[in-house]
Amino acid sequence: MSDVRVLFLLLIFFFVVLMVLLCVYIVRRVRQNNQKYNDNEIINSGSEKKEAATKGYKIKSVFDFMDFEGIEDNMIVQKKGKKYLMAIECQGINYDLMSEMEKTSVESGFIQFLNTLTSTIQIYIQTRTINLERSLVNYREKVKEIENNFINKQSEYNQMVKSGQYSQKELDDKRMEVIRQQNLYEYGKDIIKNTENMSLNKNILKKKYYIIVTYFYSSVDADEDLYSKSEIKDIAFSELYTKCQSMIRALSTTGVLGRIINSYELADLLYNAYNRDESETFGVNKAVSAEYDQLYVQTSDILERKMQAINNEIEKKALIQAEDAVSYARSEKAKEVKEKEESIESLIDKLAKNIVKENEQYLGEEITQIAMEKLEKYQKGKEEKKNVQKEEKTRRKNGKK
Repeated sequence: MSDVRVLFLLLIFFFVVLMVLLCVYIVRRVRQNNQKYNDNEIINSGSEKKEAATKGYKIKSVFDFMDFEGIEDNMIVQKKGKKYLMAIECQGINYDLMSEMEKTSVESGFIQFLNTLTSTIQIYIQTRTINLERSLVNYREKVKEIENNFINKQSEYNQMVKSGQYSQKELDDKRMEVIRQQNLYEYGKDIIKNTENMSLNKNILKKKYYIIVTYFYSSVDADEDLYSKSEIKDIAFSELYTKCQSMIRALSTTGVLGRIINSYELADLLYNAYNRDESETFGVNKAVSAEYDQLYVQTSDILERKMQAINNEIEKKALIQAEDAVSYARSEKAKEVKEKEESIESLIDKLAKNIVKENEQYLGEEITQIAMEKLEKYQKGKEEKKNVQKEEKTRRKNGKK
């Protein structure tokens, strides 16, 4: 009876444990399902926000980042036709080389120029690299003409000499013409060579100085519907032209010459401002001739340019290292040659003895012994001669001292 009771208690215990484990499993499943549901809600809300942000973003044109809308009638148009700019290019003067009187005159003239200003101005300085391509083309064309003239005069002189119909004075005059033409041709070739060498230098720079004059339509005429766009442009041109001419006259008293630049030069000014690295290769003249209608270009990525610069630096340093290694190898070889030259006598004696010893079986022991003694005497004689020469040199040095 007691055994049955124990078994019954054990069954009840196992049943309770099984029920507890079942409850724990159910609770864990419920928690996992709730966690997945919450994660899905977060992901969905994040994607919805991302889609909303993407829909709200608008791609802007590159023209929205530029400070101008166009160039018309020698003016830069800004702010949808409400602001116009005109530029005066000024030729600088060398103030440091002037005398005190000239400096005083320039300073008083500049004061008068400042007093004539009725509106704000902007002084703009642009640094450009000098492109010698056009100059080289012109030089080559002119030197080609000089070369043709030299060849023609040389042939005329040769014909005159062969004909024998001209006096010595006429031949000498013609010969002088040929020499002058030849000198001119040689001088032209030297100019081209020097200019080409200058074009290899990337540090040839020049500065251009500009005075920017501004006209605001809204600041003068509050009623924007009073004039049409063409009338506003005419008013702006008249106002800016009058101001610029007045400034040019005031600047002339200081010795500074100025002029209003045209639309093409304004385009060149803006093109160089927006494309500093590419302006030398892709100038505005090439852009216009190619019928481009933009003042900007798509430059290479900054990382690509940096990678190219790193590759160039690696190549440069590798070349230097290779040159150093070759120079070291050559110097070591030169040292070896020099050492061998200094020890050439001893090497000859040593090699002669080796040759005699190697051929002892053919020469015989007696002949070999005599030949070896002869070589040793010869070697001792050379050493004594060297010692005598050294002593003689030492005596001469001491005598000079």
